[in-house]
Amino acid sequence: MRLIKATLENKALLKNLYSFYLHDLSAYSSSLKPNSEGEFEFDSFEKIWERDGITPYLLKQNQEVIGFCLLLEPPFTKKVDYCINDLFIYNQFRGRGYAEEAIKTIFQEKQGSYYVCQLKNNKRAVGFWKKFYEQHHIAYEESIELEDGEEVLYQTFSSKNMIVR
Repeated sequence: MRLIKATLENKALLKNLYSFYLHDLSAYSSSLKPNSEGEFEFDSFEKIWERDGITPYLLKQNQEVIGFCLLLEPPFTKKVDYCINDLFIYNQFRGRGYAEEAIKTIFQEKQGSYYVCQLKNNKRAVGFWKKFYEQHHIAYEESIELEDGEEVLYQTFSSKNMIVR
C-alpha cells in the first residue's frame, strides 16, 4: 500500500471518493443527505485546494486507488500538530490492514501530537481506532463533544517516539 499526496489532477477522483465516504457516514448521521443529483457532497471540498494546512492523500494498492485520507495541520489544528480528519477505504479493501498501514506511514513522516474523531455511534470506526491504540500501545485522552447535534468522540495522543512496524 502506498500513500500518495493528491494533486489538482486528482480533484475529480477525490470528490468521488468523498461522496462514497459521506454515503457510508450517512448510516450514522441523519444530517448527511444526497444533493439533487444524488451525490453526497463535502461542503468545504474547495478549501482542500485553496488553503494551507490541508493535505489530501490517495491510498493505492499496486496502481489501484483504494481510498483516501485527509490530514489537517495548523492553522486548522490549534492544540495539536495534526488531525487525521477523514479516512476512507472502499468496502472491498477493508479488513486487510491498509488503513493501519496508511496511519503508520503518516506517523512515521509526521511525528507529533494528533487528534482523531469518530461519530460515537459509528461503532466500526470507534472499534478500529481503539484497537489501533491498543495494538501500538498508544496512550490517549478521550472526550465527547456535541457537533451539529451528533455526539463525537475525540482522542488526542502523541506519535513521538512511537515505534510503528
